[in-house]
Amino acid sequence: MSASVDLTRADLLGEDAVRDPYPLLAALREHDPVHWSERYRSWFVTRFDDVSAALRDERFSSDRISPYRRAKLEGPDADPGVRAAFGVLEDWMVFKDPPDHTRLRKLLSRAFTPRTVERMRPRIVAITDELLDAATADGSGRTDLVADYAYPLTASVIAEMLGVPRQDRDRFKDWSDEITGLVFGGMGDADRHAAGANGMAELTAYLADLVRAHEREPADDLLSALISARDDDDALSHDEVISTGVLLLFAGHETTTNLIGNGLLALLRHPDQRRLLDADPSLVGGTVEELLRYDGPAKTVARLMAADVELRGRTLRRGDRVFLCPSSANRDPAVFDHPDDLDVTRRQGRQLGFGVGLHYCLGAPLARLEASVAIPRALERLPGLRPDGDGQRWHPVLLSRGLREFPVRFDA
Repeated sequence: MSASVDLTRADLLGEDAVRDPYPLLAALREHDPVHWSERYRSWFVTRFDDVSAALRDERFSSDRISPYRRAKLEGPDADPGVRAAFGVLEDWMVFKDPPDHTRLRKLLSRAFTPRTVERMRPRIVAITDELLDAATADGSGRTDLVADYAYPLTASVIAEMLGVPRQDRDRFKDWSDEITGLVFGGMGDADRHAAGANGMAELTAYLADLVRAHEREPADDLLSALISARDDDDALSHDEVISTGVLLLFAGHETTTNLIGNGLLALLRHPDQRRLLDADPSLVGGTVEELLRYDGPAKTVARLMAADVELRGRTLRRGDRVFLCPSSANRDPAVFDHPDDLDVTRRQGRQLGFGVGLHYCLGAPLARLEASVAIPRALERLPGLRPDGDGQRWHPVLLSRGLREFPVRFDA
């Protein structure tokens, strides 16, 4: 994309940009790194140093749900279901600033420990093999790596960690798809709030019953750990446990599904890099980091300005919405050599795929573990794995980068 392109009309939800946002992001990063979008009435920040600094700056507030609810959902004409759905989102740690964020993260971290994550490794391997067995069972040599693999793997893992009965796990797909419209919405979809409210109501009601059952009979799982998490005299309230359970069930699979899907596509498109990983399995940790950098699941991160900030000659006013773009920052040539090349041996630069600072992703160790198992396992067990034509379809949303359809072929 050349400098002659009219960046005032830049649209990350345009058809070409949904399929491949990186040319547009490169043009913004080079020519208009703090870009005002009239279409979205928002700022887009695209350079690594600016994105990294803003993620650490409390003037770029995460508390964007409460102001929206007060402005749009308090009147008599507001849909009560949508208001209730935003009430659940309002309790999510990711939409909090200190001191509320600090309190919730501290309590949650006591339940979401490295030990809790690492003990899931055998189950992740087992579930991965179950799904690959199913993919190869019919002898067709075809599957969808999102619908039949990445999604059921990550959804099963987080559901099992929380203590959701196995027979109920398929129900989360529809609920999650509906909630996606609230959290990652496509900005132009007028029905997304109503659909999201329906999914949120059903999931919240289900989890409320599950929390009450765990309160009566604690189990060795994450939900019971949330209920019992305490710091001095502080603990999660009943409603906070339910909201946090919704957050973990949603965020616990959405991001990692996209990481696995995007990562496998990138390796299939770069067979030289796949061969390096095949030849040296010890590269898997660095490969996951490079896949997070190259085409990770976080396209943008939304913030609301809590104060006026001057940035590269622009004034971001209090109340303005800002989209920080890790997807662009992770390809900034000021930080990464040959940033548009996939290089599983890369050792230079730190990617921002899981954020940085106070809001660094608490689930990053689990996502890394799942990806480090699922990606090489699929390459090993599906010989001749290759995309099935150009059938990949991407979610048309601003905040995340992920495949909704990824049909592949392999040698049966």
